[in-house]
Amino acid sequence: MVLTESTMVKLGSPAHNFSLSDTNGKNVNLNDFDSDTLVIIFTCNHCPYAKAVEDRLIVLGNDYQDQTDFVLISSNEIENFPDDSPEKMAERHRVKSYPFPYLFDESQEVAKAYGAVCTPDIFLYNKDRKLEYRGRLDDNWKEPEKVTREELRMAIDAVLSDNKIDFDQVPSMGCNIKWK
Repeated sequence: MVLTESTMVKLGSPAHNFSLSDTNGKNVNLNDFDSDTLVIIFTCNHCPYAKAVEDRLIVLGNDYQDQTDFVLISSNEIENFPDDSPEKMAERHRVKSYPFPYLFDESQEVAKAYGAVCTPDIFLYNKDRKLEYRGRLDDNWKEPEKVTREELRMAIDAVLSDNKIDFDQVPSMGCNIKWK
């Protein structure tokens, strides 16, 4: 495991179109999401950082179900990381009752287009699909009971209210994406 920080892609960057299979084999693309805000999270099944924040992401997805679309994307190569295979992704999606789609980026082109480098790598887009936030979920990835700032939640609330995000955006950190 190599600890990697997100690259902090330039704010205002457009969301890149994609067409990826979800855990049911259905193709999902960017235009399938029509909420005023969209959260795209590059993640995987095996990374301890991604696993540590998974339940909090599920809570957020449920809390914002009618206002914000969430989508998880796994871009890891699976030959050396079989826990991240589409079959294992489908199992995790079912067991954890994800309230959002979980997509497989087999070619890794989507991760590259977005500038994603770690799991989790979090991107929040406004209704025009321009990047408003890229950073960490909150201020304590490891110990949820010690979280004092839910930064993704704060960012979503600001964008939904047509307000500027008025706090420093701290990079997310986690395992590096497992490139081919």
